[in-house]
Amino acid sequence: MKFSNPFKSRKSKKKEVHKKKLLSAKQTATNNNEPWVSVLDMDVDMKDISNGSFELDWNDLFITRLMKSGYQGKTDADMVDQWFQSICRNIVMETYEQEQSDPHIRKVDLGNGRSEIS
Repeated sequence: MKFSNPFKSRKSKKKEVHKKKLLSAKQTATNNNEPWVSVLDMDVDMKDISNGSFELDWNDLFITRLMKSGYQGKTDADMVDQWFQSICRNIVMETYEQEQSDPHIRKVDLGNGRSEIS
C-alpha cells in the first residue's frame, strides 16, 4: 500500500509530471534510433542568483554522436558536461561578438533584474 506525502509541494508534482513527459520523449527517440538530450530541471541559488545547476538526461545514441564529434571522457556524464559547457561558451561568445560588432546597441535597465536591449 502506498502512502502519499501531504507535505510534498505542488511544484514537486509538476516537476515529476514534466520529467515523465521528457522521459517518454527519450524513449520515443530511442525507439526511433535518434539521439536525444534534454534539460530535466534547473535550479537557481536564490541567495546567489549567479549560481545554479542543470539536470540533463540523454540516450546512448546522443553519446555515440558526441564520441563521433570528438568528445572524450571517462564517463558519459563527462562528455555531456563538455558538450554543455561548449554550448554555453558559444552563447557567451556570440553575444560578445554581437555587442562588439554593433556598438550602438542600447541597453536600458528596467529594474527587477530585467533589461531592454535595442
